[in-house]
Amino acid sequence: MAKETNESTILKSSGNVFVDLGLKNAQERQIKVHLAVTLTQIIRDHHLSQVAAAKALGINQPKISALLNYKLDGFSVERLMQFLNALDQDIEIVVRKKPRSRRAARIVVRAA
Repeated sequence: MAKETNESTILKSSGNVFVDLGLKNAQERQIKVHLAVTLTQIIRDHHLSQVAAAKALGINQPKISALLNYKLDGFSVERLMQFLNALDQDIEIVVRKKPRSRRAARIVVRAA
């Protein structure tokens, strides 16, 4: 009778789940998700209905539904940033040299 083993391999994350999954446009996907999370939180914090949010953003309700369900293929990073501006949010982009200790440059989105 064979002895059962319960061995697992643990891989360190790259910090981007889309890279870890080997998906195309991983960095862009991660940026979109971070922006969409922020938009979703603002919409919920302001208790906006999908119809009210759609009106505020100048889009139709089905697109708000897609956004709130993180179906982001139809949205560009620029468009998501415009939505944040429409909800009275400032966006600040800072460019700086990457540290030598990190192999690759990256793009990070943080909500204040």
